[in-house]
Amino acid sequence: MVFNQKNIENAFYSDGYKLGMNVAVSEKDQQVLFESVSEMYSAIDSFIESLTQFAEKQHKRIDCKKGCEWCCHQPVFALDYELKYLNDFISRNFTQEIKNEIKKRAKDKNNKLGMLKETDLLNAKFPCPLLENGACIAYSARPMACRIYLSGDVKSCLNFYHHPENKSSIPALLNLPLRTGQMMNEGFKAGLKTMGIQTLEFRIEEKLI
Repeated sequence: MVFNQKNIENAFYSDGYKLGMNVAVSEKDQQVLFESVSEMYSAIDSFIESLTQFAEKQHKRIDCKKGCEWCCHQPVFALDYELKYLNDFISRNFTQEIKNEIKKRAKDKNNKLGMLKETDLLNAKFPCPLLENGACIAYSARPMACRIYLSGDVKSCLNFYHHPENKSSIPALLNLPLRTGQMMNEGFKAGLKTMGIQTLEFRIEEKLI
């Protein structure tokens, strides 16, 4: 089995574009938006599952697993439609007590990160408001950035967590899932733009407040 990365990227861009167009022509109908974002995530998850199985057959590893939370302490950026989807999930699935706690954690992280310069921001390490006991409590609704952030070496993630200022301590991220996820989101954005809908990016905690 041979992966042609450029063809895969183009296919995911095209699929993302079609989903974005569905939302655009629906005049931003919330239900269509949530269904389209869900379909986009399902496509990426299925691809990553296939990629993981292929990697195992090639005796290559993907170290990410439940309870490994090193990447959940850095700033995570997501697009506004992803954060609407995430907030809808939280609204429908958690008690008011949990929602209040998420909002409190989000405010705390936002206060800590809000005034930092770009370099300091990217190197900052504060837990995600959705992180609890080493796992994401909104895992099925997590943004694209979380889904495609896959490492082949957990030691590199540990080094980046403990020494973010060291330019050589970069996580050993897998390029293919990163690029396919990014291209699918780019396609989705382009589909929305055909109807003049602009897409903005935020840190997760900014929209959980």
